[in-house]
Amino acid sequence: MVDNSAPPSTTALRAKLYYGVGAVAYGTKESGFAYLLLIFYSQVLGLPHNLVGTGIFIALLVDAVSDPIVGTLSDNLRSRWGRRHPFMYASALPVALCYFFIWSPPAGLSSEGLFIYFLVMAILIRTLITLYEIPSSSLVAELTDDYHQRTSFMSWRHLFGWWGGLSILVFTYLVLLVPTDEYPVGVLNPEGYQTYGAIASVVIFTTILMSALGTHRYIPQLRKAPAQKAVRLRGIFRQTIETVRNHSFGALFLSALFGSLASGVSTSMNVYMNTFYWELDNQRIALMTSTLFASAGLAMIMAPRISRHVGKKMAAVMVGLTAAFLSPMPFILRTIGFFPENGTDQLFHTLIFFNLIEVTLIIITGILVDSMIADIVEQSQLKTGRRSEGLFFAARNFVRKSVSGMGVLIATSLLTIVAFPKNAQPGAVPADTITNLGLLYAPTVFVFYLMSITIIFAYRITRETHEENVRKIDGGAGESL
Repeated sequence: MVDNSAPPSTTALRAKLYYGVGAVAYGTKESGFAYLLLIFYSQVLGLPHNLVGTGIFIALLVDAVSDPIVGTLSDNLRSRWGRRHPFMYASALPVALCYFFIWSPPAGLSSEGLFIYFLVMAILIRTLITLYEIPSSSLVAELTDDYHQRTSFMSWRHLFGWWGGLSILVFTYLVLLVPTDEYPVGVLNPEGYQTYGAIASVVIFTTILMSALGTHRYIPQLRKAPAQKAVRLRGIFRQTIETVRNHSFGALFLSALFGSLASGVSTSMNVYMNTFYWELDNQRIALMTSTLFASAGLAMIMAPRISRHVGKKMAAVMVGLTAAFLSPMPFILRTIGFFPENGTDQLFHTLIFFNLIEVTLIIITGILVDSMIADIVEQSQLKTGRRSEGLFFAARNFVRKSVSGMGVLIATSLLTIVAFPKNAQPGAVPADTITNLGLLYAPTVFVFYLMSITIIFAYRITRETHEENVRKIDGGAGESL
C-alpha cells in the first residue's frame, strides 16, 4: 500500500521544475535589460548613451545596498511560510507593473525628464526583482545539501532562466520589432517595445506565482536555520561584513563579478554588433538568438556530468578558459581578413557556430559557480552559527544584475569613445567607427573573462570538505553563536 502521508521529496524532479521555473521571471527581466533597454532608450527614444549608462550605474549602486539588506532580512525571517516565500509572494505584482511602465514612458518628456523617469523605473524594478530573486534562488541550499544535487537544481534554474528570457526575446524580434514603412529597421520600431513590455510583465507575474505556489508544499522539509534573536539594521551590516569575509566567497564574488562584466558588455552590445557590425536583419538576429535554446539545453546536461568527473572548481576553470579564448575570435579573424563577408549565408552560419559554443560554455560556468556558492552556506554556518543563504545569493544576485548594469555602462562608454551616431542605419555608419568598435569590444570582453577564471583558483571547497561540513552540522556544530 502506498503511504500517502509521506512528505514530498525535496530532490524529486517536480521540486526542481518548480524551483527552476522561478528563473523565467528573472530571465525575462534580464534579457530585456541586457538586449533591448540600451537600444530602446538611446536609439529609439533619443536619450544620450552616457545618460542611459549613468542611470543604470546609479541603479546598480542602490542594488549594492538593497541586495544584502533583502538577503539578510530573508535569512532572519521566521514565519509559518518559512523564510523565503513571504518575499516571493509580495514581489509578484509590483515588479510586473514597474516592468510594464519602463517600456511605456509618458510622451513629450524632455531629455532630463526622460532620464529621471528611466532612473526611477530602473531602481524600482531592480529593487523589486531583488525581493523575489534572492529568496527564490536561496531555496536551493534549503531544499538539499547534497553536493551534486545542488548542481542539478542550478542546471534546471539556468535552463528555465535562459529559455524564458530567450523565448520572449525571439518572439519580440520576429513578431514585435518588425520593419514597417515608417521604421524600415525593425529594432527601431517603438510600438514593438511597448507591446513587449505588456507581454513580459504578464510572464513575470505568472511565473513568480507558479514557482512560489509550487515550492510552497516543501516548506516543512526545508533545512531549518538555527534560532537567533531579531536583527536590527545595524546588526544586518555587522552580519554582512562578518559573513562575506569568507575566503571562498570572496573568490567567487570577484570571479562572478568580472564574468558578469564580460557577459554584460557582450549582451548589451549584442544588438549593436549584430545590426551594425555584422549587418544582420531582425529575422537573422532572431534565428541566431533562437540557437541559444540549444546552448541552455546542452549546458543543463553537461554541467552536472563535468562536475562529477573533475569537481565544480576545476570544471568551471576549464570551461571558462575555453569560453574566454573563444569570445574574441570572430573579431580577430575579421580584422586579419579570415572571416566571411557581411551579407553572406556563410557569415550567418559561422556566427551561429561561434555563438552556440561560446554561450553553452558560459552557461555551464554560471551553473557551476552558482552551485559553488550554495556550498559556502555550510562552511559559513560552522564559523558564524548562521545559515546565510539569502546573503550569499544576494551577492550572486548583485553580480548577475551587473550584467545589465556595469555592462550597459561599459557598453555606452565604448559607443561614446568611437562616437557612434544617433539614429544610425546599418551600412551607413562610417567604416572607421565600426572597425574601432570591434577593436575595443573584443579585448574588453576577453580581459574580463580571463580575470574571472583566474580568480576561481582561490576557491577552496571540494566535495570532500563540503560533505565533512554537512556531517559536522548534522552532529550539532554550527548552532547559533
